[in-house]
Amino acid sequence: MVFANIEYLFLLLLLIPYIVWYVLKWKKSQATLQISDARVYAHTPKSYKNYLLHVPFGLRIIALVLIILVLARPQTTDSWQNSEIEGIDIMLAIDVSTSMLAEDLKPNRLEAAKEVAAEFINGRPNDNIGLTLFAAESFTQCPLTVDHAVLLNLFQGIKCGLITDGTAIGMGIANAVTRLKDSKAKSKVIILLTDGTNNTGDISPLTAAEIAKSFGIRVYTIGVGTNGMAPYPYPVGNTVQYVNVPVEIDEKTLTEIAGTTDGNYFRATSNSKLKEVYEEIDKLEKTKLNVKEFSKRQEEYRWFALAAFLCVLLEVLLRNSILKKIP
Repeated sequence: MVFANIEYLFLLLLLIPYIVWYVLKWKKSQATLQISDARVYAHTPKSYKNYLLHVPFGLRIIALVLIILVLARPQTTDSWQNSEIEGIDIMLAIDVSTSMLAEDLKPNRLEAAKEVAAEFINGRPNDNIGLTLFAAESFTQCPLTVDHAVLLNLFQGIKCGLITDGTAIGMGIANAVTRLKDSKAKSKVIILLTDGTNNTGDISPLTAAEIAKSFGIRVYTIGVGTNGMAPYPYPVGNTVQYVNVPVEIDEKTLTEIAGTTDGNYFRATSNSKLKEVYEEIDKLEKTKLNVKEFSKRQEEYRWFALAAFLCVLLEVLLRNSILKKIP
């Protein structure tokens, strides 16, 4: 038997001073009478109630012990395990150019991408995952890590305008490659999300794809944005006006990048489609597992709780019936 909340067992130590207090109180409460000879009382029959005087206190102690055990959550376990878990390395490359503020996805493309990417990260606890941001330039927001809480916390700092505006897809891939090239993982993946075409940067997207291929890195590309026109917020004075702008995604280049590295290209035209894209990638890049595991854990607190209730009930009955008139 094991205890899920074993720290509660320290409460048992509090019963020691309680028992000492009871013993001292009992001794002080006994009346004394000086007589010349006590032999006359030696064979005086004792009432059965005398043997029950300390039973209520004993029941109370037992009930307290059982309640503490309930708080500690006793459990029985029956398990064996022989597993080898091997995660993969994933770099997320997210476009943070100002066009990601378009609101064809809600609340906008960037926030929708952040939300779905966070769900993807939560679903892959065994993987090393990092984050690269790019616009006209590229930088690493978070290197590869299994501390996903830190990674998700850094997601709060992702916003448009962090770097010079533009779309350098090749630089985004290249930056992610530098984080993955020395990895010892059997599977290395880049998930690149953008809503535009490559219009700046020192490395072309296809050259970056060839570099990724040379290091055995697979690139999944995602084009995010509706078909046709998309509402874009323009600040005018203290207000915001919306202008419909054309959605221009270089699907041909994104498809070639994915094909060069044995990845896939996906198009996300809505929040639900974007979620489906990440779910599909999750299926394609499953963590390699060699697991043989059986585990059964049963909560056993109910019997302790029932026994504690019966002890309290019996104490109350004794005090209010047989021992009621005993001071």
